[in-house]
Amino acid sequence: MVYIDTPGIHMAASRALNRYMNRVARASLHDVDLVLFLVEADRWTRQDEHVARTLSTVDVPVDLVVNKIDRVPDKSQLLNFLQNEVKTDRFKRVFLLSALKGDGVGDLERTVLESLPFSRPFYDEDMFTDRSERFLAGELIREQLMLRLHQELPYALTVEIEEFKREKGLVRIAAIIWIERKGQKHIVIGKGGNVLKQVGTQSRRALQELFGEKVFLKLWVKVSRDWSDNERALKQFGYDDQDI
Repeated sequence: MVYIDTPGIHMAASRALNRYMNRVARASLHDVDLVLFLVEADRWTRQDEHVARTLSTVDVPVDLVVNKIDRVPDKSQLLNFLQNEVKTDRFKRVFLLSALKGDGVGDLERTVLESLPFSRPFYDEDMFTDRSERFLAGELIREQLMLRLHQELPYALTVEIEEFKREKGLVRIAAIIWIERKGQKHIVIGKGGNVLKQVGTQSRRALQELFGEKVFLKLWVKVSRDWSDNERALKQFGYDDQDI
C-alpha cells in the first residue's frame, strides 16, 4: 500500500506557498484509488467543508476518517456532530478511530487493503520513501521547529539543507532556517539560544536514528523577506512544481 500524505487544501490561497500546497493536494487526487479525508471529532470548520466539496468532484471513492473520538465520551454528541455538521451520507464510508489508543486503526487498514486493485509493487520492498536523504534531513529539522513553534510561526519558516557530507562514520549536515521577518529571529533562537539548541539536539537524535550514523549538525537562522509569497524563493527551498 502506498499512502500519499497531501497538504491541506486552503480556502484563502492568497500567498504563493498556499497556492503551491493546493496544487500538490489537487494533483494527488488524480492518481489514487481511494481518498481518506481525515478530520477531528467534534470539530468541523469552514475549511473542512471546503475540502469536502472539493472531494465531491473526484472520480474515486472518498472515505471519511474521524480521529480523536476518545476526546468525545458522549456518543450522542458525536452522532449529532456526524449527522448535522459533517453530513456523513456524502461519503462512501465513515471510520471512527483514535490513533492515540489504536482504536479502529486496524479496521481502516483492512478496508484500505481490500479497496485497492491487485498490482505489482511500485517500489522495492525495503523502500519506505522516494525522497532523498537531504530532503528527509530538512523535514526532520522542520518537524522539531514546528513542534516548538507551530503557534508562534505556523507557516513563516522553512529549512534548506546547505551541506550534506558523509565521512568515515559521520554525517555532516549544515542547514539554514529561513524566516520572513527579522523580528522572528529571537523566537527561533530563543533566550540565550535555548530554543535553537533544543531543536538542534532533538534533530540530531532523530537524524542519527534515521541514518544509523553519528551526525554533526549546524543550524543558522536567516531572513528571506516574504519567502512564502515569492515563487523564485519557493523553488530555491525545494517547493518545485516539477515534483507534482
